[in-house]
Amino acid sequence: MSGETDLNKLIGSMQPVLSDVEYVFAVLNNDSSVSLLELAPLGTFHEQEGLTVIVPKLKADVSGLSYEGVFQCITLNVHSSLDAVGLTAAVSTALTEQNISANVVAAYFHDHIFVPNDKANQALSCLQTLADNNNQ
Repeated sequence: MSGETDLNKLIGSMQPVLSDVEYVFAVLNNDSSVSLLELAPLGTFHEQEGLTVIVPKLKADVSGLSYEGVFQCITLNVHSSLDAVGLTAAVSTALTEQNISANVVAAYFHDHIFVPNDKANQALSCLQTLADNNNQ
């Protein structure tokens, strides 16, 4: 499998980048009239209760979707392997120490951490410090 697996290399080179887009998590039920195509979600996940979508807040508002919480996404710009062990734990531990919730989505090339909008800059700083400290 491609991508880095060495935890120290992953943390030291993760280069966290904060998106300026506000995102929400919402659910589309089977009887939903909202078009998935129009929403163009960043991510989806099928659950028993419905289809979870991660969409820009503006699209959710226009579509009348209900949601709780507004998030920003921090992308770790290191190609982490899906077999890598410990990156999610290291990131979530660092954010936990700052009392910041983290909703992690692992994609093929990068990990994406959705953090509360009001703590996004604090979270970015925390992850930058984690990377910097690992390079010393």
